[in-house]
Amino acid sequence: MDAVDALNEIAFWLERELAPSFKVQAFRKAAVLIRDLDSQELAARAADGRLQRMKGIGGRTFEVISQALTGVVPDYLENLRERGAAPLADGGALLGKLRGDLHSHSDWSDGGSPVELMVAAAAALGRDYLALTDHSPNLKVANGLSAERLGDQLDLVARINKARPGVRVLTGIEVDILEDGTLDQTAELLDRLDVVVASVHSKLRSDSRTMTRRMLGAIEDPHTNVLGHCTGRLVQGGRGTRPPSDFDAKRVFAACAEHDVAVEINSRPERQDPPDELIQLALDAGCLFSIDSDAHAPGQLDFLPYGAERAERNGVPADRVVTTWPLERLLDWSGGGDR
Repeated sequence: MDAVDALNEIAFWLERELAPSFKVQAFRKAAVLIRDLDSQELAARAADGRLQRMKGIGGRTFEVISQALTGVVPDYLENLRERGAAPLADGGALLGKLRGDLHSHSDWSDGGSPVELMVAAAAALGRDYLALTDHSPNLKVANGLSAERLGDQLDLVARINKARPGVRVLTGIEVDILEDGTLDQTAELLDRLDVVVASVHSKLRSDSRTMTRRMLGAIEDPHTNVLGHCTGRLVQGGRGTRPPSDFDAKRVFAACAEHDVAVEINSRPERQDPPDELIQLALDAGCLFSIDSDAHAPGQLDFLPYGAERAERNGVPADRVVTTWPLERLLDWSGGGDR
């Protein structure tokens, strides 16, 4: 098989397993190093030792490349495929109805891969659409996009959609909800986007009254389509744990229902956000939902089974999940960049 494809697929499976980032990047970087070499040149370098001497090619990546050059699936990849054959979670009938994903990140902000790799993974997973929602400028720790950089990214998405039929890349943003409840990007740019996910990323331990007012401000903004990971909690993972934010969930979800804002069911295993009891409150309030991966790497786009399982367990009807909708209906609901 193609050596670059083998390296990238290994990275995909490792990302899906939440392997340490240094391990994933070893394969991604090796793929970049050899992608411009034709098969004959690559084979020659493998044979005479030059490949092993290249900075960024280690023992495991050399083994993978060498086996791929013989036309077989590398042993390491074969083992990963076998481990990944079982679904991550039982999403039931709902999982099969999901058409897209409205929350993903690329290396334009704090993701680990170029947009093109994220789109290729979404296509391989059978998605109809993928929203690219890199962070907004206030989140400096995540390399949030300035207005100028977001404008450049919109041009890139247009080029990708023109060149690659199949999965539709939706223009979007995960915009910070600022302390006063406003959104951290210009209205002019937000007007141009297909999808706006609004999330709180700072001062998560504010008192209930402050946090409720802050969230209501964002929900009432006509640009907002999805309320992202609403409690901000972390229940496991390398970043440790974090308790959920305190806010008046009944008021917040009532506002979501009134303003046609979907409540995100975040599929990241370390978030599991919102908790089941809040999914029930949002369901009772008449809210729409968006089951999203919040992927920061291609392999994490396959986290959707986690979110689908939680939605199924809580009795969320498929038609109330906007990511089960066909593209035309979804864009009609979101405004589709033509607010």
